[in-house]
Amino acid sequence: MKTFILRLDRLLTGLCLNVACLLLAVISCLGLWQVASRFVFSQPSTWTEESMRRLLIWMVLLGVVAALRIGAMVSVDLMLRLSRGWWRTTVESVITTVTLAFLAVVVWFGIDLAWRVRFQTFASMELSMAWAYAALPVGALLAMVAVIAHHIDPRNEELANAS
Repeated sequence: MKTFILRLDRLLTGLCLNVACLLLAVISCLGLWQVASRFVFSQPSTWTEESMRRLLIWMVLLGVVAALRIGAMVSVDLMLRLSRGWWRTTVESVITTVTLAFLAVVVWFGIDLAWRVRFQTFASMELSMAWAYAALPVGALLAMVAVIAHHIDPRNEELANAS
């Protein structure tokens, strides 16, 4: 089971990080196009700002997956640095449990929110608002895999680099 979770995590974390980087590049290009269309061509683009905002939401929530995998979790770093043995295991278990509980709440309410706005569309595009709000449950579900994988095989790169 551990091997399966770690393989799944390696695949998902790599995919999420690559997609987040790609989205950053797309957002940058859209921002450049928005400035060029407004100030160079005097024909402001009507859809770029809204699409940049939606893509930014997806980029952040996919980037969180990679951040959580390397140990960049909201935690009490001092307690982790000072703890040893069974106390450290307890602290790590509490951090993992609280993080998973928070992500489960985000999944639950994210699904509800995406379902409620499914008939609304973006102001400048004929796309459902559910596409933007779907980033919440999708990102949280993927982050849950990363948190479990981090608990099984902690990297703690964030904590090690903080010194």
